[in-house]
Amino acid sequence: ALLQSHIAGDDQRFLTVATQIAAHEARQGHGKLAQELRELIDAAKGRSSTVARRGAGPVPIAQPKGELSSLLAARYSDVRLNAMVLPDDLKSKLRRVVTEQRQQEALRSRGLSPRRKLLLVGPPGSGKTMSAAALAGELKLPLFTVLYEGLIGKLMGETATRLRMIFEAISLQRGVYFFDEFDAIGAQRAGQNDVGEIRRVLNSFLQFLENDDGPSLIVAATNHPELLDRALFRRFDDVISYDLPTSEIARGIIESRLSTFRLKVDDWNGVNAAMGGLSQAEIARAADEAAKGAVLGGSNEVGTAMLIAALQERQAASASR
Repeated sequence: ALLQSHIAGDDQRFLTVATQIAAHEARQGHGKLAQELRELIDAAKGRSSTVARRGAGPVPIAQPKGELSSLLAARYSDVRLNAMVLPDDLKSKLRRVVTEQRQQEALRSRGLSPRRKLLLVGPPGSGKTMSAAALAGELKLPLFTVLYEGLIGKLMGETATRLRMIFEAISLQRGVYFFDEFDAIGAQRAGQNDVGEIRRVLNSFLQFLENDDGPSLIVAATNHPELLDRALFRRFDDVISYDLPTSEIARGIIESRLSTFRLKVDDWNGVNAAMGGLSQAEIARAADEAAKGAVLGGSNEVGTAMLIAALQERQAASASR
């Protein structure tokens, strides 16, 4: 219990277990050892309260060690849901996950479980990756992104073994674990290009996901839900769909990105026509390009023509890919 609480960064539980050990030693007649332990615990409590009063930053991440370091990239996220321009129903679903996580003890006391396993589906650039970062930011948890170049092995059974290591980390170190481009390991087992190793990897993932009851959030994202094995969908607590932005959402993205500039658009219909079919990420990038043009031109104003030109440039770039 001491090791688990230390690895998870749960100082309160660590001190509680240490206090229980001190009490046990006292009952065994080891008075001097028990007293030394109590003094250490009291000193640690004093230091932790002082740090809290000083408003210390986030606890350093327990960085993946050994082979796990090639399987997971760890960081803290400063993204928040309020910073995202999303449809109300989509933002509501993400906020529900955050609320259930924050109040999980109340749920568990009544035999209920908070949402922990999420599948995000939608086109590229629609906000799936940013949503995973926002969940980590809202909950002040480290974001662990799975690195497929380290996960996918050449030898039989290698990938499943590494996948087991990731799920062991999920059970020990609380965080948001993000499987981007999830179809890389979640493709249908009966596909035309199916091979035995892919089946074994998928079967292993299904088993690990179903058996996991740890404290972490598992977030998988895919641009191609049609490629996923159907058995995967029922293993997730929520399947959240993302779409290309409506004109209202697209305008919100532009206004948010250019909030520090004077936005003078007299033809939103023309702007809407220029950004038709672009993803949220492409629209945000176009807004940034328009902003850079204004700064380099010595202006604080972004007008219709500048914005349309930046959007058309993104359209051309997207068409060439």
